[in-house]
Amino acid sequence: MSGNAIYRFADTAVLSVSAADAPIVVTSAELDEQLMSTYERLDLRPGMLEGLAGIVERRWWPQDVTFADAAAMAGAKALAEAGIDPSAVGLLIDTSVCRDHLEPSAAVDVHEQLGLGTACLNFDLANACLGFVNGMQLASMMIDSGQIEYALIVDGEGSRRTQLATVARLQGPDTTKEDVFENFASLTLGSGGAAMVLGRASTHPEGHRFVGGVGRAATAHNKLCIGDLDVMRTDSRGLLEAGVTLAVDTWRDAAEVFDWSDLDAYVIHQVSKVHTAAITSSLHIDPARTPVIFPTRGNIGPASIPFTLAQHAASFEAGQRIACMGIGSGLNSAVIEIAW
Repeated sequence: MSGNAIYRFADTAVLSVSAADAPIVVTSAELDEQLMSTYERLDLRPGMLEGLAGIVERRWWPQDVTFADAAAMAGAKALAEAGIDPSAVGLLIDTSVCRDHLEPSAAVDVHEQLGLGTACLNFDLANACLGFVNGMQLASMMIDSGQIEYALIVDGEGSRRTQLATVARLQGPDTTKEDVFENFASLTLGSGGAAMVLGRASTHPEGHRFVGGVGRAATAHNKLCIGDLDVMRTDSRGLLEAGVTLAVDTWRDAAEVFDWSDLDAYVIHQVSKVHTAAITSSLHIDPARTPVIFPTRGNIGPASIPFTLAQHAASFEAGQRIACMGIGSGLNSAVIEIAW
């Protein structure tokens, strides 16, 4: 490995990580009920979302809550928990997959909602489900270089529109078994917001130091999952197999620099029960040290890792070593370490 695939940081710490929970619970049983006639016609058994994926429910935002609203909610919470005045933030990155329009950026909406300063650099960074981790890396480079004091990374995702469109499409009389399986991953998605404040470790000893990480690409697999707000078609088996292979390769690369064989927690991108079992088995890590949110939140994309961190932060203790691992459609992967 060469270039910037493996990196370390000297003076960056996580000051807070927060989650914004969507309020409307949508169960897998409800989605199955809406698709029952299609299942019966195609001789398919309901219950795959819960039995196979392990997703009992997911959340939706109310119709009047935008993706930027969700990101801003989480951002406001993270700033308050870190005790950082919005005027001190030098960088805002919105890493959301979901967006209502191509321009302007979602970041400008979040910037205005949070009242950030005119000198605060702000932009969107998109890389499927890996965007938030990429945002952490970029922000940390700017903090370590002395360019900024504080960075705020936000993400707001929503699955309502995609899942309503998917259910309506699958209810059609021409739907085939292949259509159901291609659209299965769309029904595992969830809604939520997450945000993180990063700052200097030297001035915030109470923070959790961002040690570094490793990234790897396998872009030959860029056609396995392609989606927009209305339809997402996924080769679930192909994506799982290629993703696990990439995760193993990334983990092996990291072993050259980092010792991650016996960490205190492994926070992985929350996709499903099958994905979690495959990753923990392939990397030989203890499932008991892998906190999960997918049974009640589904796959909330790039918000997944910070959302999981926020939900389980109370169980982490000072001095513990936490690995965060993500794979984004395309494929790209990353593993990072936080010294809690």
